[in-house]
Amino acid sequence: MLIRPRRLRKNQKIRDLVRETILTKNDLIMPIFVDENLKGNEKKEISSMPNQYRFSVEGAIEEAKEIADLGIPAVILFGIPKHKDEIASSAYDKNGVVQRTIRGIKEELGDELLVIADCCLCEYTSHGHCGIVKDGKILNDATLPILAKIALSYADAGVDIVAPSDMMDGRVRAIREILEENGYDDVAIMSYSAKYASSFYGPFREAAESAPKFGDRKSYQMDIGNAREALKEIALDIEEGADLILVKPALPYLDIIRMAKDRFDVPIGGYCVSGEYAMVEAAARNGWLDREKVIYEILLSIKRAGADFIITYWAKEVAEIGLSQE
Repeated sequence: MLIRPRRLRKNQKIRDLVRETILTKNDLIMPIFVDENLKGNEKKEISSMPNQYRFSVEGAIEEAKEIADLGIPAVILFGIPKHKDEIASSAYDKNGVVQRTIRGIKEELGDELLVIADCCLCEYTSHGHCGIVKDGKILNDATLPILAKIALSYADAGVDIVAPSDMMDGRVRAIREILEENGYDDVAIMSYSAKYASSFYGPFREAAESAPKFGDRKSYQMDIGNAREALKEIALDIEEGADLILVKPALPYLDIIRMAKDRFDVPIGGYCVSGEYAMVEAAARNGWLDREKVIYEILLSIKRAGADFIITYWAKEVAEIGLSQE
């Protein structure tokens, strides 16, 4: 007897019935860039990321309302401050751009929307690195107290989840300890445990003004050829108190998402980063691919690889109009 798998592919109804992986808006997190230099409801388009914007604090709060109304469960905030210095002091200012945005969103929406705040130094330092710099070297241990202060300031503002993205060793423990000491035992940590020194971050660095002024980030972000090391990083972060794990970028590292999903019993996410977004948008503008179908396929592939949640710049669009595989 000939085995005929095609019987289960003959029309859309049967394909829907037996589909193994389903993408819904509940899987999505929408990034918001908040620029302290903008006023009122002003917003500024990011040139390398069409249809993505920097918002003022007021504009970011309104954007968060729209996102919540669409049924997207969470946003992640990235700040662009007025003031940058060697120690990223604006990052832990209680009246900083992200802190004010957290308070504003929570005052308007309460628990209708999860607020995640990226916890790093790069947007706030004059040199653009993710840690304290001395004699051209990025110092690991000197950076930890600052990351902890940033996380505490977010918790004070009402954040639901802090997301350390710096890749300093021991940062999750430092953040967990300061949160517990100050009574924030219910604030979750989403750690960028496997964050690669990728070439896909260029548009984000324009958006967040976070490009390093010298050198690169290869001494602290992961080498692109390593997989076992990612599992080591994830295991360490879970041991230190991480509640959710993020792999970044997502599409070039689907194997890492799958390995992590098979190994660890915590939620695993993928960040579909700016470069992934930009290359699809550029190709679509040239008529080289079917934009909506490609977006759907990319996000579904990240989910199929094992991601429990996806950070994506397409989150609003997916929730607004839906995307189909047909």
